[in-house]
Amino acid sequence: MVQHHPIGEANEQSPFGSLSPTEFYAKHSVAHSSSFITNSRGLKLFTQSWTPLPPTKIIGIVAMVHGFTGESSWFVQLTAIHFAKSGFITCAIDHQGHGFSDGLQCHIPDINPVVDDCINYFDSFRAQHSPSLPSFIFAESLGGAIALLIHLRRGKPWDGIVLNGAMCGISPKFKPPWPLEHFLSVVAWAVPTWQVVPTRGSIPQVSFKEEWKRKLAVASPRRSQARPRAATALELLRVCREVQQRFGEIEVPLLIIHGGDDVVCDPACAEELYKKAASKDKTIRIFPDLWHQLVGESQEDVDLVFNGVIEWLRERAERVAAAGGD
Repeated sequence: MVQHHPIGEANEQSPFGSLSPTEFYAKHSVAHSSSFITNSRGLKLFTQSWTPLPPTKIIGIVAMVHGFTGESSWFVQLTAIHFAKSGFITCAIDHQGHGFSDGLQCHIPDINPVVDDCINYFDSFRAQHSPSLPSFIFAESLGGAIALLIHLRRGKPWDGIVLNGAMCGISPKFKPPWPLEHFLSVVAWAVPTWQVVPTRGSIPQVSFKEEWKRKLAVASPRRSQARPRAATALELLRVCREVQQRFGEIEVPLLIIHGGDDVVCDPACAEELYKKAASKDKTIRIFPDLWHQLVGESQEDVDLVFNGVIEWLRERAERVAAAGGD
């Protein structure tokens, strides 16, 4: 049975369309909760979760990792509801400087504390539920690189990772033009928070194909439209290099989905990850003509992509459950 992604109920102003959040959750038979946690650096970070209500059977946990300039309360939330309706308790965290979390807006001069935040929150969330529940990560854009770094820390294992438009490499079509990229280290050292780095087009403009979804993206009061800060841009480039050097260490079951016309995160790098990953269970789906934000496509394409994700998650959850019962 085809399940329709809730993005179809949104409008240009709100991910919930004409409904209140409470009405939207009730319509989809999902319970929602949110809270703040304080990390080791004293920052308050916003977290939230979505739980399927009876009679939907809970079959697993999905932890969601948003991308650069993103948040858990806009498009990510709609995908979280889609997963919850399918039987997965879903959780998410706003990175420092994103969404409702503390920190200088969209400033990530070092990715490692962000990885720590995700691990700490996701592990604490999983500890609240049965250890027999299979657990997965769903990650978008920069979140994809963070998800791989979480896996590479070799902490509590995950039963699979879904990478959606993962930032394994920034497309040459979106990088700062030469020679600025080569002077970033100097600028980042001198004025790390300076919003000086030009990119070739705003992120929403080149990420969402449907015009009304671009308007919805910029309608979020917490989404930055400013240029990337120098130290953040330098760190994003470094993270890409680190992840690329460690592709061969990836061993987790992997689903890679990517738009073939993505001009933000290079599809060729996703293909390279697929080739080099040591995972015995790995799948890649490059969707021709689709852009960076797969949720930004037509409803037909969105349903095609995300129902495929749910099918993949269900199959792995069933395998884990069956193995646990042997």
